[in-house]
Amino acid sequence: MKIKITSKLYLLVLVLSSVFFIKADAASVRIKDIVSVEGIRDNQLIGYGIVVGLKGTGDDLNGSPYSKETMIGLLERLGVNIRDQQSSLKSKNVAAVMVTADLPPFSRHGTRIDVTVSAIGTRKDLLGGTLLVTPLVGADGAVYAVSQGPVATNAFSAKGKSNSSITKGVPTSGKITNGAIIEKEVAFEFKDNFTLNLSLHNPDFTTAKRIAVAINKKMGQGVAQALDPATVRLIVPKQHRKIPLLFITEIEQLTVTPDQTAKIIIDEQNGVIVMGQNVRISTVAISHGNLTIRIVETPQVSQPNPFSNTGKTEKVERSEITIDEGEDRKLTILNEGVNLQSLVNGLNALGVSPRDMITILQNIKAAGALQAELEVK
Repeated sequence: MKIKITSKLYLLVLVLSSVFFIKADAASVRIKDIVSVEGIRDNQLIGYGIVVGLKGTGDDLNGSPYSKETMIGLLERLGVNIRDQQSSLKSKNVAAVMVTADLPPFSRHGTRIDVTVSAIGTRKDLLGGTLLVTPLVGADGAVYAVSQGPVATNAFSAKGKSNSSITKGVPTSGKITNGAIIEKEVAFEFKDNFTLNLSLHNPDFTTAKRIAVAINKKMGQGVAQALDPATVRLIVPKQHRKIPLLFITEIEQLTVTPDQTAKIIIDEQNGVIVMGQNVRISTVAISHGNLTIRIVETPQVSQPNPFSNTGKTEKVERSEITIDEGEDRKLTILNEGVNLQSLVNGLNALGVSPRDMITILQNIKAAGALQAELEVK
């Protein structure tokens, strides 16, 4: 038996597990990688369908009325009438599913896209199933694609007679690569659009201004204007209005240096910290130490000498006590304006473990010494 009593005595109390630090140096990136053209986006599609060919892992038709009614309706459209024999439907090789997909911008009629198939009934496994023809509709109710094909789950589930089972992945969900054919396009034409908006993926005043400056330097003054932290408006120059696509291509390849706010993100559930490079610390002293008392019980057996007529075998308790007063802990002073690297080095000098870092940052913020936004998720 092992008993551990720990009393942490230090200025900043620390609580979470693993912490990872990632330092990202400012670098120039393409405008293409940090913005998107307003109006050019994916569209979500959804459909309801039936998967057949399952090996006894499908829906219980008596417990899933939608699966049963769908099968009856499907068979009727194929010329098989079983309305009067519904009670005889006991197959467990079919299952009702929801089919979802993203319709990319500029997708043309006849091209293929991937689809995801997910269970909505009582089925246990999709392995070996085939999705029957399923129309996929958009938010407006129009059919934009039709899906069909074998479902790949990359998962499995097995169960023994004694109720022991093993499951890998999620066998009730799968994908069909290139499983849908586009039947209707979402129209978007660049011509006659002489005003375009660029939407920043990470809105920021400084970054928006830098993008506008870079574009005006390349294309001429007045072409770009930063409207807000998330939008840069473009006016297509006259020489590019016949082929606006070439104008967009040239702009995408321009490079800027994105700015970022001083922010620290803490995920308390997973014990993860991410710091921005602009994080600064005012002058602060940090002390970290602890007192640990460890008691280890090691039972031993005492036996009499060989051929002895006296004495008996007994269990003897042995205890080992170790005390760690944390004498190697030190007080560290972080000077005003230190950067992320200096902060990490200073905390490492204290012997702070990764699991201790989160509460240190929270207490530095509480002391008013952290010049950054602290966001806890």
